Amino acid sequence: MAAFSGNHDPPSRHGSRWLRRTALAVVDAGAWACALTAATWLRFEFDVAELDLVGLMWMVGMAVTVLWGTGAATYLYFGRYPTGSLDDVLHVARVTAIVALAIFGIELLAATPPVPRSVPLIAGPLALAISLAARLTVRSHRDRVARPDRLLARRAIVYGAGYRGEQLVRAMLSGSAGNTLPVAVLDDDPALRHSRIAGVPVRGAGRHLAAVVKDTAAELLIIAGPCATKTGAVLTCARDVGLDVRILPPLHELLRANVRVGDLRDLDVADLLGRRQVDTDLGAVADSLIGKTVLVTGAGGSIGSELCRQIHRFGPSEVLMLDRDESALHAVQLSIHGRARLDAPEVILGDIRDAETMRAVLLARRPDVVFHAAALKHLPVLERYPDEAWKTNVLGTLDILEACRLAGVHRFVNISTDKAANPTSVLGRSKRIGERLVANASLRSEGTYLSVRFGNVLGSRGSVLTTFTEQLIAGRPMTVTHPDVTRFFMTIPEAVQLVIQAATIGSSGEALVLDMGEPARIADLAELLMTISGRRSPIVYTGLGKGEKLHEELFGDGEEDRRPIHPAISHVSVPPLAPETVRTRGAELGFATAMTVLVTDRASGAVGLPETRNKTRVRIGVAPAGEKGGVA
Repeated sequence: MAAFSGNHDPPSRHGSRWLRRTALAVVDAGAWACALTAATWLRFEFDVAELDLVGLMWMVGMAVTVLWGTGAATYLYFGRYPTGSLDDVLHVARVTAIVALAIFGIELLAATPPVPRSVPLIAGPLALAISLAARLTVRSHRDRVARPDRLLARRAIVYGAGYRGEQLVRAMLSGSAGNTLPVAVLDDDPALRHSRIAGVPVRGAGRHLAAVVKDTAAELLIIAGPCATKTGAVLTCARDVGLDVRILPPLHELLRANVRVGDLRDLDVADLLGRRQVDTDLGAVADSLIGKTVLVTGAGGSIGSELCRQIHRFGPSEVLMLDRDESALHAVQLSIHGRARLDAPEVILGDIRDAETMRAVLLARRPDVVFHAAALKHLPVLERYPDEAWKTNVLGTLDILEACRLAGVHRFVNISTDKAANPTSVLGRSKRIGERLVANASLRSEGTYLSVRFGNVLGSRGSVLTTFTEQLIAGRPMTVTHPDVTRFFMTIPEAVQLVIQAATIGSSGEALVLDMGEPARIADLAELLMTISGRRSPIVYTGLGKGEKLHEELFGDGEEDRRPIHPAISHVSVPPLAPETVRTRGAELGFATAMTVLVTDRASGAVGLPETRNKTRVRIGVAPAGEKGGVA
């Protein structure tokens, strides 16, 4: 037996296709023969005596000749469109119109027409009806054969009757989604009530799930549209009635290779945030990164590692990954290249708190773009150890900014947080001072220096979702600070896309803030996670800790929400803060007190050293051969 692989179909399959296409050509020819005969009889009011059989046969021959010629020229009988599809119907209609007009023209040119000149115009719609009936019969038979067996298939309810839900229902009915049969559709839009999708009825809203399950004996709920945290009631009901839950991947996942509309995956809490992902201008981003040398600090962290992965796709000349954790660098390099060589030039082991090392690294490697993601981020521990927040988030940022200025970095993007807006915690204050230092650097440097501010990131190390998951798996209570506490959330990929976009659209000295939609209640996320996992654990409220807010803010007092470029990205002004002031206040007041004072300090912001911009650069250290070196 011959083996077949790749895109080559077995000969039997080719043979069946050839027979089907030939049969369609014969059916269309027969349709014209029947249509012309019927039209002639109608023209003579069924008086057979006046029928010119020779002329009729000549006209049928002409029609079939034009039909097959046009069909061959337009690939009507060569599988251009699936039989019975909308494209196929439109194609047949066009060919039929051409045939009718062609034989009508012949009739007009003939001195003695073989049949009345009105016959082709009458015959055209009749022939089209017969041809389409044949094709729809073929499609109906094919759909019936492909449809999952009603007795053996897994019965499913689709939640969402929009375009994606419709495509999913059709995919399941065609068998391309596996042995799963849609038995009902639910949607909260009252206008869709009592409608049908490919014969599957829309039987109500999400609140009707239990009743529909009882009527249909469904085993699976598939979410086929964007949903918000209010879907938790539906998920709770699904769990109570014993339904498994799956979700149709979002569009950006469906566009990946080897992913089909019928492919489903387990539900994720990120699917329930109820916010539309911000669109990114990938073309502009590519232009700003292609061929550039890009440095990412904190490259081993959740945001830093995703930054490295996404930046790598835009074709930079080099992505330099800097972190003090060699194991984290190993992991991110492995995720990008499929291998890990810690001796590669792109891997830089260093601490942003080491000012001398940072200067040496940046002066040796001369990056064009720097993404500063290195920071201490856990609020409770920084409340206990504020000196560490000062050393890393304030002085570490100051060290990187000074090194970037000396190295002539063209673009610097600082990763900030929503906790920097009207800060009440050590974390927020340290990040707010970081924003102000970046604003000052924009006055001291020729490049573009800006910050990006966003809320909590789902799935990052130590995030609330990770904590809840570990508590749930261990069977421990899920700890929430307050029943009403809310937070803004976004996914890691979206946060990173915003950061990269900021490098393109942001102006020097400002902070960019993402429109993150409505904040989510932490208690609701805990309930959703329990519903999705099928596990239960009590929720214990521990009370708000020192520095924690009940509701986070995206904008500080006096900050204006301006969106001049992107409809979902706000640009806010940030008052600069001079490094000299930071170091002086830190020494005089102590680090914790200095952070509180410097957040609102307006006395010294524009202090800079513009005269140093054009100073002759001198080398410190030895740069590797072929690499850039030097220092101001």
